[in-house]
Amino acid sequence: MQLRYNYRAYPDASQRRALASAFGCARVVWNDFLRDRKEAHAAGPPYVKSSELSRIRITQAKRTAERAWLADVSTVVLQQSLRDLDTAYQNFFDSLTGKRQGRKVGPPRYKSKKDTRQSIRLNTNAFTLKGNGTVYVAKVGNLKVKWSRRLPAAPTSVTVTKDSCGRYFLSFVVDTEPDTLPKVATECGIDLGLSAFAVLSDGRKIDSPRFLRRAEKKLKRLQQELSRKVKGSKNRAKARIKVARQHARVADRRRDFHHKASTQIIRDNQAVYMEDLAVSGLGRTRLAKSVHDAGWSAFVDMLQYKATKHGRTFAKVGRAFPSSQVCSACGFRDGPKPLHVREWTCGECHAVHDRDHNAARNVLFEGRRIVAAGRAETPNACGAPVRRAHVPAQRGEAGSPRKGQTAQAGIPGLQAREHVKAPTSITRGAAVTACGPPCGCRT
Repeated sequence: MQLRYNYRAYPDASQRRALASAFGCARVVWNDFLRDRKEAHAAGPPYVKSSELSRIRITQAKRTAERAWLADVSTVVLQQSLRDLDTAYQNFFDSLTGKRQGRKVGPPRYKSKKDTRQSIRLNTNAFTLKGNGTVYVAKVGNLKVKWSRRLPAAPTSVTVTKDSCGRYFLSFVVDTEPDTLPKVATECGIDLGLSAFAVLSDGRKIDSPRFLRRAEKKLKRLQQELSRKVKGSKNRAKARIKVARQHARVADRRRDFHHKASTQIIRDNQAVYMEDLAVSGLGRTRLAKSVHDAGWSAFVDMLQYKATKHGRTFAKVGRAFPSSQVCSACGFRDGPKPLHVREWTCGECHAVHDRDHNAARNVLFEGRRIVAAGRAETPNACGAPVRRAHVPAQRGEAGSPRKGQTAQAGIPGLQAREHVKAPTSITRGAAVTACGPPCGCRT
């Protein structure tokens, strides 16, 4: 299982210049590779091999006057840029042929120096974890890092990223074993909403923090100041960074809220069921700002991979299931109801229902039925995974090892700390299946 751990880095002035050069060289090489492949495709010859592109656009280009500055950065950065392009093309081809599930993936596009996110990726040949807590990056130097948690294992790769507000991050990918939690007897269904962020089938409600709504007043003032600045001036650049920092604060607070809520739900329940919402469709309605402010998709993804990591069951109920129309007490379908109807009385058994709580209970019942029918991936009856797919770690936030686990990975000077467990990016879709008769367990 692969996890990704994010840490804030604080490069000095010379290191920032070296990183800017690395970002630029990786971007130029990417654009050169992409241009060559597009021209070859238009001319009709076969697909250009990566080895040929590497020889022309890296090895030979360094010897020319126009591309001599490519030698100022590590060769690993340039080679990884080519590998990333190959991955982008592979994802595009798999999406066209139907091998890749989910939303369709478009072809690779050119990169710009004005992109809000600049990054380079390095393998173990180009970075080293030092004993004093710094990270050595080839042709950059020893980067000062804020270690918020220990790495559970030696990293296999690192991505150095600069975001829109000028912050630098190191994202390590590590291979770890699943962290199975003790079994509990409780299960829950979840109904997501806007008035309350989530309503659980046991009646608990998680209030919606509405981070963007709370920051709108300050964002409005900062954006007005930005609009008054002359384009191309230094004052406009400063104003733009202020706006970007405010948006980053909103995103960080929302992500932290999602991690804490999802971790608590996974810890407290052996199985979690929720409705498969059409978030992309809701994002085009008059409720778009509130929907994006809630961040349902990110929250559902966190629940899904944390359930996989900790040996819990997670299943989605189809979006066509009438969770708000069915009485959770007697099963009578009472018909559709407008959104302003928050409470209703069943016409069959006369039970009074809170709309969201009733929907969460129906999601729980339907989720149990789906799992019983074998239409959802669950751990086997012994709690051991039967099959697990190996896929790359996601790009999101990092995870924390459980208390008591060994988590030393080349940073002997770093002291362990206790803080809220908020594991994040692990393999999406790592499958486990129910055990069969040879297992010997009683289910």
